[in-house]
Amino acid sequence: MKRNGWGYSQMTIQEITENKAQICEDILRSLPEWFGIEESLRNYIEETRSRPMFISKEGDTVTGFLSLTLHNEFTGEIHVMGTKKEYHRKGIGKALVEYSESYLLERKHEFLTVKTLSPSRDCPEYEKTRRFYLALGFKPLEEFKTLWGKDNPCLFLVKHLH
Repeated sequence: MKRNGWGYSQMTIQEITENKAQICEDILRSLPEWFGIEESLRNYIEETRSRPMFISKEGDTVTGFLSLTLHNEFTGEIHVMGTKKEYHRKGIGKALVEYSESYLLERKHEFLTVKTLSPSRDCPEYEKTRRFYLALGFKPLEEFKTLWGKDNPCLFLVKHLH
């Protein structure tokens, strides 16, 4: 898979090393339905500085991003990702995940994981998020009822990379 300039129509995906925190903050603050807890949002912003990060662009406009955590030689995790609301349902999230899979496969990783809000808590936005990950081949592995506090049960999903 071509690493630079890879994209769909006018979109390109690339790894970045600068301005990660600002891009993360700009996009996450535009998505309060998903990222409305200020403490969590600040943690995501700070933590992206030291993690691999990929952005999607349409022309000069950043439309989305994905930040990875590399846990060990086998597993990477989607630490946080977001797409500007006006670009939802245009293939950007899928392209970012596919790009991160390619990045991990180049480094001989076998698994990609992600944590999201469990269906134990009714939330329409996160129902869309879970459907998105399931459509990309992620499988629910375990529910952690108190990882993020009793009001925010966590669903842990995994995808085997081929």
